Amino acid sequence: MSGTPADNGALNRSAAFASIAAASVLLLFKGWAAWSTGSTAMLGSLADTGLDLIASVATLAGVWIAAQPADHNHRFGHGKAEAIAAMFQIVLISLSAFAIAARALEQFAQGSDTQGAQGGIAVSVIAIVVTFALLAWQQYVIRRTASVAIRTDNMHYQSDLLLNIAVIGALVLDQYAGFALADPLFGLGIAAWLAWGAWSASTEVLEQLMDHEWPEDKKQRFLEVLAANADVSGVHDLRTRTSGNRDFVQFHIWVDPQMTVREAHKVMDAIEDRLHAEFPDLEILIHPDPEGLVDEVGDAGKDVLPPIRVSPEA
Repeated sequence: MSGTPADNGALNRSAAFASIAAASVLLLFKGWAAWSTGSTAMLGSLADTGLDLIASVATLAGVWIAAQPADHNHRFGHGKAEAIAAMFQIVLISLSAFAIAARALEQFAQGSDTQGAQGGIAVSVIAIVVTFALLAWQQYVIRRTASVAIRTDNMHYQSDLLLNIAVIGALVLDQYAGFALADPLFGLGIAAWLAWGAWSASTEVLEQLMDHEWPEDKKQRFLEVLAANADVSGVHDLRTRTSGNRDFVQFHIWVDPQMTVREAHKVMDAIEDRLHAEFPDLEILIHPDPEGLVDEVGDAGKDVLPPIRVSPEA
């Protein structure tokens, strides 16, 4: 992740606008294709694209709000707006999966009646090309900003690639191979894929909304950087969380009890500079304690600093 918060916000908005534009174009093409072919798979693709458009608008609102600076009512910023927008997308994806599955089961009972496969196939090919271009831009933005809302949107559009390929397969098998059950079968497959994507995407979103701790490898890397400061003899009550594309951390450190307040403040500044070099845009809250003092109980009072306290370069 790189760039200033303002730059990251602009990139996230550009990805959201691109998503809205792509969904709007594909909605027109797929609307015509669903009407002309009568395909359940194509109808499912149309419904998914319609929800894509709604979700993309929600994503734009989420990343726009998340990019706003902290204010007196939101001292930790507005980063969770991204997670809320992503959760909205997940709900829409789940509803889409349910509707497609219901239409496929209905078609099993009534029989398949698709026609005009050439137009549906052509529209699906166009959709694949447009989606590839959108995914490429979203992946670039995600590498730069680590936006959870854009990542969820990207995951949804990745499923769209398989969805459009499935539509082509369903139309070919139904119209040219005479396999009448292909269309509802592919419709059920698309519904299952969307449901799985919604379930998978919900994990990271819920972790942000519930202030889940950082992954262990990230936390360990953080402690290794912290341990490189010779003035720190112990760390306890370490708390971490992520909100949008910003990380927050707070902890207690042990310092020499003979230090003056001014000297301890200089140590805190040095620690923050070292940490910011490795973790840009990290918000840090440090509480210094005299060496050996622990007021917390349980795991919060345990020293978590790695055994090797100072790196060879220090």
